[in-house]
Amino acid sequence: MSHIVQIRTEIRDEIAVQAACRRLELPPPRNGSVRLFQEEASGILVELPDWLYPVVVDLASGGMKYDNYEGRWGDPKQIGRFLQAYALEKATIEACKRGHVVREQSLADGKIKLVIGVGGVA
Repeated sequence: MSHIVQIRTEIRDEIAVQAACRRLELPPPRNGSVRLFQEEASGILVELPDWLYPVVVDLASGGMKYDNYEGRWGDPKQIGRFLQAYALEKATIEACKRGHVVREQSLADGKIKLVIGVGGVA
C-alpha cells in the first residue's frame, strides 16, 4: 500500500541555518533588514550564489521571503539547495541530541540519503 506524504519545511533553528550556509560554502548568515525590491524584510539574511537580494529567514514564522524576479535575479534551484542543506543539518542536530549516529550518502541525482541509526549504529 502506498502513502502520499507532504512535507513543508519550516526554518526555525538558527544553528541549523548557520550549518547549512557552511555546508554550501555561503557567507555566514547575519541578522538584518533588506529591501526586497518594493518591500522591507527583517530576519536572518542568507546570501545565495548569484542572487541580487538575500533570502530573509523569519524564525518566528518558519518562512522565507525573497525576490528573484521569476528567476531573473536568482536561480530558484539555489532555494532548493538551501532547504535541503537546512533539513539535513536540522535532522542531524536532532538525531545527535538523542544519541543517534548519522551517516550521509550522496546519490547520483543530487539527493542526499540520511541514515540515522538508533542505538549507535547507522
